[in-house]
Formats: sequence, C-alpha cells, structure tokens
Amino acid sequence: MFSALRKSIASRPSLPELQSNVLAGLTVGVIALPLSMALAIAAGAPPQTGLYTAIIAGIVIALTGGSKVNISGPTAAFVVILLPVVQNYGLGGLLISGFMAGVILVLMGLARLGNFIQIVPYPVTVGFTAGIAVVIAVLQIKDLFGLDILDLDGHFTDKVATIALSLPTLSWAEAATGVLTFAVLVLWKRTRSRVPSHLAALLAGSAAAFLAGALVPEFQVATVGSRFQYEIGGVAGSGIPPFLPGFAWPWELPGRDGNPIGISFELVRRLLPPAFAIAMLGALESLLCAVVADGVTGKKHNPNDELIGQGIGNIIAPLFGGIPATAALARTAANVRAGGTMPLASVVHALFILLSILVLAPLLAYIPMASMAALLLMVAWNMSETKHFVRIVRFAPRDDIMVLLTCFVLTVLFDMEVAIAVGMLLAAMLFIHRSIEQSGARLLERVKNGHEHRALPESILVYDINGALFFGSAQKALSVLTGIRKEIEIVVLDMSDVTMLDMSAMIAMESIVESCKKRGLKLVINRLDPRLILRLRRIGLRAKKGVFEYSRDMDAAIDIALKMKEEAEAPAVSGASLPS
Repeated sequence: MFSALRKSIASRPSLPELQSNVLAGLTVGVIALPLSMALAIAAGAPPQTGLYTAIIAGIVIALTGGSKVNISGPTAAFVVILLPVVQNYGLGGLLISGFMAGVILVLMGLARLGNFIQIVPYPVTVGFTAGIAVVIAVLQIKDLFGLDILDLDGHFTDKVATIALSLPTLSWAEAATGVLTFAVLVLWKRTRSRVPSHLAALLAGSAAAFLAGALVPEFQVATVGSRFQYEIGGVAGSGIPPFLPGFAWPWELPGRDGNPIGISFELVRRLLPPAFAIAMLGALESLLCAVVADGVTGKKHNPNDELIGQGIGNIIAPLFGGIPATAALARTAANVRAGGTMPLASVVHALFILLSILVLAPLLAYIPMASMAALLLMVAWNMSETKHFVRIVRFAPRDDIMVLLTCFVLTVLFDMEVAIAVGMLLAAMLFIHRSIEQSGARLLERVKNGHEHRALPESILVYDINGALFFGSAQKALSVLTGIRKEIEIVVLDMSDVTMLDMSAMIAMESIVESCKKRGLKLVINRLDPRLILRLRRIGLRAKKGVFEYSRDMDAAIDIALKMKEEAEAPAVSGASLPS
C-alpha cells in the first residue's frame, strides 16, 4: 500500500516536475468535470455524485494505490452494473454495493490476486467493453432526442422496444442540441486545439440551447438544472448543490421508495452479486489502465497495491455520496500526455473539481441533457473497440472468437453480473485448454548417451514428458503408459521439462506407478526437479531398486534401465543353463 506515493517521494521531484504535474492535474480536471456528471446521470444517480466520486476517490486512490499516473473516478464501464442497482435499490443501495465492492477489492489485493487479474485474455475484455458500449449508446437515445419515456426499465430488448415505440415523440429542439454537440465532438479534434473536444462541445451545445430558447420561446430543452433538484440542510435548489460533499452512512440514504434503505443481512445478500461485479470490473479496468500507462511511461506499477488503493477509495467514497470508481483510461492517458508523473496530478484534478462545484455550480445547471447524452454517445463509441472487435473476428483462433462473442452477447442481452462470471470462467477454461495443449508425451526412438546417439533395446522405451502437469494435463501426458505393448519391460520418463505437479498429477503418477507394478512394467523417472521429487516422496511414491527409480541425467537413466533388464533376464539365463 502507498507504493506509488512512496516512490514519488523517494524520487525527490524537482520544482519543474511538480509544476508539470499541477498543470497535468488541471488539464485532467477540465476533462473529468463534465464526464463525471454525465456518467453519474447515465448510472441513474444525481450528477453531483459523480463529482463527489472524482474528488474523494481521485485523492484517496492516488495516495494509497500502486500506480503513479492512474486517474480514478466514475467510468462508463460501471454504467451497465450501476443502473439496475439504482432502479431496484435506489441511491442508498448503490452506495452500499460500492462500499461492499471496496471491501472485496481490498481483500483481492491482500490475497495478491493483482498479477492474475491483469492477464485476463484480450477477447474477454474486448467483449465486455464492446457490449458495455452498445448498452450505453442505446440508453442515450432517450435524452439525445428528447423522447417522452417515463421509465426505461427492463432488459435490453425491452428498452430497445420502448425506445422504438417512443420515436414519434421526438423533440426537434432536443435533437438539434444533441446533434450539434455530437458534431462539435467529432469535428473539434481536426482543429488541433488544446481545448478538450468535449468541453468545447458542451459549451457550444449549452450556448446554442440558451440563445435559441431566448430567441424562440418554443425552443425548450431539458437541462441539468431542470432535471435534478436537491435539498441539503433545509436549502433547496436545482442542478448541482454548491457545497462540499458531506458525510453520511450509505444505509441512511433513500432506497427505491424514497425512505432510508437501512441495513440488513438480506439486503447485503442481494447486493453481493452486483458488488462482486463492480469489484471485478473495477479491478480489470484499473489494472488494464495501469498496464497501458506503464507501456507509455516506461514505469512499473504494483498491481496488488493498486487493488488495495482502489478498494480503500471505494470504501471511503460512498461515505461522502460517491458512486463506485476505478481508473479511467482516457483520463489517465490525458494525464500522461500532459506531463503527469506522480499522484500529485490526480490530487490536483480532484481539487479542481471541488473548486468547480463551489464556484461554477449555477452555470453547470444550464448544460442540456441532450448534450450530456451526445458526450456519452462519444464515450461509448471510443470504448467500443470496434477495430479490435472486427480484427478478432477476422483473424483470431476459433476459441477466441467464441469467447469474444459470448462475453459480448451476455453483456448486452443479460447483465454484467452474468457476463463477468461466465467471462472469467471462459478465461480460466481457455487457459486450461491451452495449457493442456502445451503438455504431452513424445516417444524418443534414439537418445543421446554421452556424445553419441544410440538405439535402445526394443523392450525399453523412452518418453519425453513436457509441460506443467496439473489436473487438466496430467492424464493426457501420462496416458501413454496405459497403452504400452506387453513386450515392453522398462519405460524411462524424461521429465526434465516438467515445471509443475499439482495434487491431481501426483495422484495420477501414483496410480500409474501402481498399475505398472501390477503389470511387471518397470519405471525410471529422469531429471525431475528435486522439489517435485520431494513432493512425490511425501505422498509415498518412493524409489524401489529394480522396480521404480529416479535418475539425474539420461546417461544414468539408460544405465539403470539396462541394469533392470539384465537383472530381470538373469534368473531365466541361469535357470536355462542348469542340467536336466
């Protein structure tokens, strides 16, 4: 824990480096301000919760995590998980699930699972992100075109049907605002301006909607101020409350019925699946973000510390009204490009958002909901990984294609809880399948004895066993011994390339040795790692001279095998020489 902060302090940064990080933090803050609001709205929460998340999680995770440049806050990947939680359990249920996810992340970091999580197969992550992008894009159609839809509940197909039936209620004012905002988002990058495209687009959409409304009374669009209201400490208002985030236990916040949700074992049990999905997706995204950042900066992050930092941030953020957070790839990339090299940049970005709440809250209320929808539509397009999705479908092995399409379809048609569970299972099965393919046994017709190759007697076989022998591969690699011809007397297993034996493999070895004894087949195990020999001895698989022996090299193995053959033939030879 605190590894990124400790490394940054130990490096003794110079004044120019500190200034560079402050400027990078301000740059990322400008980017994160509207995104945090938009992502909270997309998740069904008030916009200020996204800002609180960027403030609290942005500071806490940066100071306690394992990456020096990751920028954490609300992300688009969480939208498909959080929206159903808000619809079913309200804001209180959402914050409780985020708190639980934080605990899970801390436990994952303490269990040192970071190294495993960041090697999830590429088709799994692309399937997730592409599916999430499709869901987010569909959810934005309502606000983008001002459709008259009260509740957009149900499964994905139900939402698509509801949107399709509501298309006749399209508002030309909302649609014009949304299309203008999206057009600026697309075209602004060509100007090569240092002003972020989404900031320019939101300013253009907000200004156009305000002026059009002033000139044409019929031109009315929904805004952050008209959509969201607040009441804090007896002070009521619309839009973003211009106050510091306050402390409150998540279970004291309203549930779906508007009353405090409370806390109970049954509620925790029901929120555990989405909490686990939040933790897994947060772990995947934060570690993937850190790996990408390492590739750009040439630095090395600590994956387990990053998980612990993400967990602590997600435990503290709900206490101040923040929704679940993780590292954001786009914001982290912007931080690196702007010169961010240490957690200071993330802290500055969070403080900028805090200052913006206090100063700019009245102005933020004028942002049209159609402009927010256009911004999220662009976010969905950027995270869709369309180019990579198509490339996998065209060129990847069939197994990878099936994994990709399965994760994509489950994410879109079902939910992220199912998709993550099945995706991780598929990742494990794909790993096991390919590990099994790497292991096996190969018959050696001739073996190198000293500096010469020499053929062996027909009654002696030598097999080269290779790969990691575990519950999936042991039977395949050792199955050659079950089909050996009756005239074979001795088998040498060259296990110099065996790197691992799990309990299943050791039991399989024990079973095969016992079977060979019953058949009168003798075994020599050559060049097995001493630590693996020790494991076999501990379960009772000890050498027995003339029946089952270990050898240090192939020369010794052949000598042992020939001696076994001679000893087996000696009684028959002496018996044949006796007079009748």
